[in-house]
Amino acid sequence: MASVARHRLSPAETGPALRALRAWTPPDAPSGSLHPGDVGWLLRRDDATVFLWTDAQTDTRAGTRADTQASARAGGVTTTAAPVAVGFLDGPVLRVTAAPDADLGALAADAEDLLVPGNDATDGLPVPGWEPDTEEPWLVFSWTPEPVSSRAVQVTESDTADRALVHRAAFTGSTLTADHWRTMKKSPAGHLAVETLVRTPAGEPAAAATGWFGGAGRCGLLEPVGTHADHRGNGYGRDAVRGACAALADRGASAVAVLTPAGNEAAAALYRSAGFTVVRENLDWTRPSGV
Repeated sequence: MASVARHRLSPAETGPALRALRAWTPPDAPSGSLHPGDVGWLLRRDDATVFLWTDAQTDTRAGTRADTQASARAGGVTTTAAPVAVGFLDGPVLRVTAAPDADLGALAADAEDLLVPGNDATDGLPVPGWEPDTEEPWLVFSWTPEPVSSRAVQVTESDTADRALVHRAAFTGSTLTADHWRTMKKSPAGHLAVETLVRTPAGEPAAAATGWFGGAGRCGLLEPVGTHADHRGNGYGRDAVRGACAALADRGASAVAVLTPAGNEAAAALYRSAGFTVVRENLDWTRPSGV
């Protein structure tokens, strides 16, 4: 079994993790849990923590390819090694994307101390003895670039408060503020974000979407997408989605992916209406009772 080292990164230190995820992002919908945009969305929080796993046996004096080399601070020590996985805790779920040739067994063994009781699911990392959660599949949608007509406009600084308002009105319990949004935009992932906003004829903010660029010729991601609860059923969400997709395609994205729980029929209908098709289902791994 390979030997891996885990590094705990603060928001300012996430550049190596983002570069690794971009290098692993394929032209079509990613098969791993994390896209660079998932980390980008996490970085709206000042206290965000990202884990970077590296090959513990990599000789720091050996030449490594620039697009896969990682330089991360861990415990005050700078380490240069080949990255093998990136992950973070999303509530009780450990979300991980690994390099194509990574030893998943070694990663699962190292992640044991993160998977304490209460953290009872993983996305993208099979854990020995755990079970696929067939009751809660995630639908993976993909959009292929095509000509787009949309009422969406790009979000500017003057729109930031309305962008945050739409998110709070779309997601019950959200406490997102304009300052959170500015923190995200100033993060190492901020330059990857494209944001669209759709207003009603009266000028009220109705729907918004954030898209994330994975690189030219690589798949982009939508995260998050929301329609104000007072303005649903008017096509505003579809326009926000299509506007974000068009912006990503203009930057060179080969496709755009978005994920939603299979039980969220409204979201699935929105993405289908925007031209997305389901390409597969993803299953989380969950801790069996008593383990």
